[in-house]
Amino acid sequence: MSGHVIIAVSGKGGTGKTMFSASLIRVLASTGADVLAIDADPDSNLPEALGVPVSGTVGDVREQLKRDTAAGRIPPSANKWDMLDYRIMASITETRDFDLLVMGRPEGSGCYCAVNTMLRRIIENIAENYDYIVIDTEAGLEHLSRRTTQNVDIMIVVTDPSKRGILTARRIVELSQELEIKFKKVFLVLNRVREGDLDRLELDDGLEVIGVIPEDPLVSSYDMEGRPLYELPEDSESFRAIKKVAEKILSL
Repeated sequence: MSGHVIIAVSGKGGTGKTMFSASLIRVLASTGADVLAIDADPDSNLPEALGVPVSGTVGDVREQLKRDTAAGRIPPSANKWDMLDYRIMASITETRDFDLLVMGRPEGSGCYCAVNTMLRRIIENIAENYDYIVIDTEAGLEHLSRRTTQNVDIMIVVTDPSKRGILTARRIVELSQELEIKFKKVFLVLNRVREGDLDRLELDDGLEVIGVIPEDPLVSSYDMEGRPLYELPEDSESFRAIKKVAEKILSL
């Protein structure tokens, strides 16, 4: 694929999509490409998986702009969207390997839809600055119904090898078709696969498997110890499997 490539990583909660996102970002960045990681999950687990401390989110920026406006600290004639864009750009965390933007959520009981609207705007505004944008989406199907991933090139659905996980993956594909969200590619990644799991799976032609990640005790160990999954050893089973997926993506 020429130009910038936008990749969304989706799946139901607990399938390992954030672990996959962190290692995918690592491999893409290792090629020397400019990579933007976006944590679009309200639970915001990607910074910890990447080992990057984050001081603010897009949700924080939006709420502060609302407070500044209400307090009269911003002139009525000021272009609020321009100010918002500027503050969002300033909230991007830059590291040696990649940049990171965390969407977060509005304070209190505010609707997450406003942050999702900004996600679409952010992608439109800054996509050209990067070779790859990797979005760790919120769990489930909400990002599809809100159309926050409508400009995505590649959708990767991460699932465990359970019947429920496969059904969720199939539903993601079906819902994107119903909403006429046209991804260039939709791939399935099977995570935590043990011996014999593949023999009992029922996959259809609409689910193209691009990678199989074996059960890796090291991932659980890192989680228990609070160590960044970005730092998994290169010879670990999970990282080697994700590297193969990344290489396939790079070859598209």
